[in-house]
Order: sequence, then C-alpha cells, then structure tokens
Amino acid sequence: MRNTSIRYLIVPGWQGSPEDHWQSHWQHVLPNSARVEQADWLTPQRQDWVRALEQAVAADDAPVILIAHSLGCITVAHWATQASATLLRRVRGALLVAPADVERPTCAPALRNFAPIAQQLLPFPSQVVSSDNDPAISAPRAMQLARAWGAEVDFLAGAGHINVKSGHRRWEQGFAYLYRLQNRLEQHALRRA
Repeated sequence: MRNTSIRYLIVPGWQGSPEDHWQSHWQHVLPNSARVEQADWLTPQRQDWVRALEQAVAADDAPVILIAHSLGCITVAHWATQASATLLRRVRGALLVAPADVERPTCAPALRNFAPIAQQLLPFPSQVVSSDNDPAISAPRAMQLARAWGAEVDFLAGAGHINVKSGHRRWEQGFAYLYRLQNRLEQHALRRA
C-alpha cells in the first residue's frame, strides 16, 4: 500500500539553518520531514540549489509541502519555472518565510547569481510570511513578490529576518501559518472532489 501522507521538505537559505534555527526545530517535530541539503551553503549557485530541490522532490512519490526560508524561497521560485509537470503536481503548497531580495543593492555578492528573481505565478498554493523590518527585503518588495507568485502574504511587526539573529529559534507561532496553508489545501481538495 502506498504512503500518501504529506512530506515536509525544509528548504534553508544561505549558510543553511543551524540547529537552533526554527527550520531545524520544525524538522524534528514535523512527521515525515526532510531537509534539502546543498553541497555548498556558503557560495550558493542557483543551478546547483535548484537541482538539489528537484532531487528532493523527486525522491519520493508522496505529496510535498515546501517550507522555505530566505534564499530557499528564491530557490523554490526558480525551481517552479523549470520543473516538470509531474514533479510540480507533487507539491501541494509552499510556506515561504522571509524571502531574500537578491536584487537589492546591498545584497551579498555570493547571492547575486540568483537574480533576477523568478516572478511567475507559482503552480501551487503558497503563503509568504515577511517582516516590516527585514534587512533582506523591504515590505513593499515582499508584497510585490507575493503578488507575482500568487501567494497570500502576512507581515510580522519587528521580526527582522525571522531567523536566529532576530530571536526566532523555535518560532512556534509560525506553525499557525503552516496550519492555515494546510487548511487552504484541504478546502481546495474538498471543492475539487
């Protein structure tokens, strides 16, 4: 019998997600979760990161929810523009937290090969969560990307980059966004049935 339970794929950003990062915590507590591992966390190459995401989605036939942070969000957007229809159908939704604007003037040179940011409509439901004082993206730019991707968007007040440095270690309140996304997916499935 095939296992049809949701797989949670954690998609970290630049430099990965250390043990005290919320993504690591979530990976430990969410059932059936795995991390998209990158060969080089410090000098990321867009093609390599997109390929690693492709391999992670292809590794199992089970439906997937992507949980991305920072550069991981940009990786998801790039992947979605070139992935096969078969793999795109496996992705039920994406939680995109604190997307990094790799086109901003102050962007680290190591990340600039991810520009321009793919701005096509994502072919799966998505939720962007950003902050009104994220040094990696302005609120208007986060709103613009969310619109381009067809994502719902929420802003946290004074949450920085929603990472360890900004005090978001376990980030338990973030589960509310994941549950909201999953509820949307369930409602969508019921309407289609």
